[in-house]
Amino acid sequence: MIKVGMGVDVHAFEEGRKCILGGVHIPHPRGLKGHSDADALTHAVMDALLGAVGERDIGHFFPDTDAKWKDADSLKMLGLVQQVLEKKKAKIGNIDTTLIAQEPKLAPHIETMTKNIAATLKIQPSQIAIKATTSEWMGFTGRKEGIVALAVACLDCA
Repeated sequence: MIKVGMGVDVHAFEEGRKCILGGVHIPHPRGLKGHSDADALTHAVMDALLGAVGERDIGHFFPDTDAKWKDADSLKMLGLVQQVLEKKKAKIGNIDTTLIAQEPKLAPHIETMTKNIAATLKIQPSQIAIKATTSEWMGFTGRKEGIVALAVACLDCA
């Protein structure tokens, strides 16, 4: 059976943090605020995958009230989500994502983000699309206050 899941994640910028997306440290004067490494792209992918197999969101699996996940590497968390998929015998068909940010410029980092996520999920980079756009100076992303990540995953579920 083919199932689809959707994920959305939003993080504000914060001084003194690294900007991590898709496991890539993006040079930027501010990073993303969050309990873990705040990798909005990877978080949206995790939620899309979990949704497709009928599981709860990442807050259930990785609660921000648990010190275990403080500053955690989101790619490692994604690896744990991959284990959930394996237990359910779910195979990833494809993942389509969009990052919305006025800054930083993301295009130079998309290939590495794609490779990181693909390797963690044990799939081919061709099964993942990562796109980046701006909000044309509108809203909180246009004011450079944060980033939005959207993800859709298509899975073949047993």
